[in-house]
Amino acid sequence: MPGGRPTKPLSLVQGHRTKAEKEIRQEAESALLTGQRLKESKEVKDNPIAHKEFQRLKKLLKAIDKDDDLSGNIINTHCLLHAECKEFENMKEKIYGDLKELEEAYKKGEIDFLDYIDNKNRLQDRIFSCDKKIMEKRKMILDISKENIMTIQSALRSIPKKPPKKEKSKMAALLEKSQAK
Repeated sequence: MPGGRPTKPLSLVQGHRTKAEKEIRQEAESALLTGQRLKESKEVKDNPIAHKEFQRLKKLLKAIDKDDDLSGNIINTHCLLHAECKEFENMKEKIYGDLKELEEAYKKGEIDFLDYIDNKNRLQDRIFSCDKKIMEKRKMILDISKENIMTIQSALRSIPKKPPKKEKSKMAALLEKSQAK
């Protein structure tokens, strides 16, 4: 990644910019949008966790005028993965509860030591399995986020920040060249 700060959308740029700079950036940014607002898929609407995440992202994207449906599929996928991750986290918490109940049963003498160890190992394996699934989902979310941001960043990097400098006329270049001798 080149040094310096990453390029921001014009709506987030602070400081003085000339009208020409703003106009060039606005035109280039507009060329990256379809004009169709971000749409929520049926699967996301039907899942309360994914729906809440979609609403959150849509609001954030709208604040920077990037709530375009061109990225709708990836945003919906991100929201579903977020919901799946939460579901595995809830499942893991329930297994921890089962593990505590198993411990209590052993302490009360309701089960013998070998059954306790066997069941404890199985529950711990399920916890590790949930952890693995959660990490897989988080990695997918991170990959989508990186790709989405990188795509936006690379598109924004191609936008000129300043208006192009006017080239000197051939006569001015010739005069400058003759004065240099």
